[in-house]
Amino acid sequence: MVRRKILIIGGVAGGAGAAARLRRLDEAAEIVIFEKGDYISFANCGLPYYIGGVISRRENLLVQTKEGMTERFNIDIRVKSEVTKIFPDTKEVEVVSEGKSYRENYDYLVLSPGAEPVILPIPGIDKEGIFTLRNMADVDRIKIFIAEKKPKSAVVIGGGYVGVEMAENLKHTGIDVLLVEAADQIVGPLDPEMARIVEKKLMENGIRLALSDGVEEFSGDEDIQIVLKSGRKISTELVIMSVGVKPETKLAKEAGLELGDLGGIKVDEYLKTSDPFIYAVGDAIEVKDFVSGRRSLIPLAGPANKQARIAADNICGRQVKYRGSQGTSIIKVFDLTAAATGNNEKMLKRAGTPYIKSYTKSGSHAGYYPGANTMIVKLLFSPDSGRILGAQIVGSQGVDKRIDVLASAIRHKFTVYDLAELELAYAPPYSSAKDPVNMAGFVAGNILNGDVKVTYWDQLDTSQDSIIVDVRTKVEYEKGHYPEAMLFPLDSLRQSLHQLPKDKKLLVYCKIGLRGYLACRILMQNGFDAYNISGGYDLLQAQQYHAEKPINLDEHMAKFEPQGRC
Repeated sequence: MVRRKILIIGGVAGGAGAAARLRRLDEAAEIVIFEKGDYISFANCGLPYYIGGVISRRENLLVQTKEGMTERFNIDIRVKSEVTKIFPDTKEVEVVSEGKSYRENYDYLVLSPGAEPVILPIPGIDKEGIFTLRNMADVDRIKIFIAEKKPKSAVVIGGGYVGVEMAENLKHTGIDVLLVEAADQIVGPLDPEMARIVEKKLMENGIRLALSDGVEEFSGDEDIQIVLKSGRKISTELVIMSVGVKPETKLAKEAGLELGDLGGIKVDEYLKTSDPFIYAVGDAIEVKDFVSGRRSLIPLAGPANKQARIAADNICGRQVKYRGSQGTSIIKVFDLTAAATGNNEKMLKRAGTPYIKSYTKSGSHAGYYPGANTMIVKLLFSPDSGRILGAQIVGSQGVDKRIDVLASAIRHKFTVYDLAELELAYAPPYSSAKDPVNMAGFVAGNILNGDVKVTYWDQLDTSQDSIIVDVRTKVEYEKGHYPEAMLFPLDSLRQSLHQLPKDKKLLVYCKIGLRGYLACRILMQNGFDAYNISGGYDLLQAQQYHAEKPINLDEHMAKFEPQGRC
């Protein structure tokens, strides 16, 4: 057996995972991991929850220790050892440890440097009390600052997954939180109307939002003074910068390895770089988007772990392809869960991919069994084949189960008709006989088959050629309805058909869409040009809440603004 020497740069999911797989495949290989930090493998996804006290013990974040991994896998692990250069011609790396430099040779090299926080060139960004969160050293600094300074207010800059998780967990510690996001929505993998539901949940729990705004400047001597691009000035004691990450490619670039158009390390389908003896995995690489086929940066732990395994397989001669990532992700926001998989509308539009969308609202389990909650499912699918292109779900319970089914469906190129046929586990405490996934398939299939025509909350034709028809009950209508909507309750609709014109479009809505669909079937079969407003009044209300609340910054930022406007 040939004794291979494999060096791995970086630990955590990619590096540590590759090392463990290599050892399982090759007992004779010499495997060395270089980690510039103190820890070979830690739960970086758990860092916000440690700050919030949900995870109480720091050691629980340490997935694997140097000693434990060395003993189990017989791997040479060198922490506090930074690889500063790669020499592909001689197949060596330069390592700096404790102020001393040395070289180490290799047969194969695995790059797993990860991604680094984006640090914007904002004046004053180096002030005390401004932090990023990437590793154990960062989380320790934040915990110490909170324990010693006991801040009453904090501002989180950036509304991605980590930013939202930090906002929630800082709130758990009793700190007043403002979340600032430059885009017009938080949680980028969601489309805006789905993100609005998450934004509403944050505001209901006391977190203030400033959307479509960014930071112009940090200043101040005691508290941190933040000047936003809108001109508003905020005073706070703690700032968490969470504006995103970028691939850490310095080593790869200096070694002459090819980078992709998006700035990540370019790899082939076997995760090999432009050098045949160097592989790369994790957040630093560009991968193929499984749905669109385009190159993408998808910094998620799940894909990194799979890439680590595949790179190890290929080093050991197994010839395994990495077929791409679809970006399946999920986030907890207080008692709400939001999840996405595949492409969202923004991505499909950029790629020029035709699509249809549908919304369904279903119970997490049978409505007659106690504790059922509703979830809204957004499905994106091809208008030709019905192939599922993407899905998003927001709800309280059972979201994780359904997004995983939909992620599996996308991976195996299912159509909406396949969703309708899936036989999923049912008992009243867990689901309904028609699972939310089945319901999404039924509704999407109805659209493709022409059983119902749909329109959407942001595409309503309110000209003189159309009429908006509310088919809910009178009580629901009186509590709130779409402007100019005419009330025709579903259960008496057949008796009221003579009151509706056949020369105009009827835009029909109910609470969530089901009664709207039933009304459209009645109307269409009686010669009317009817369209169901997909998602119903509930989805419209979420957009109205967003329009009214976040822009009212005087209300939502009062506690942060003792100095008024600039």
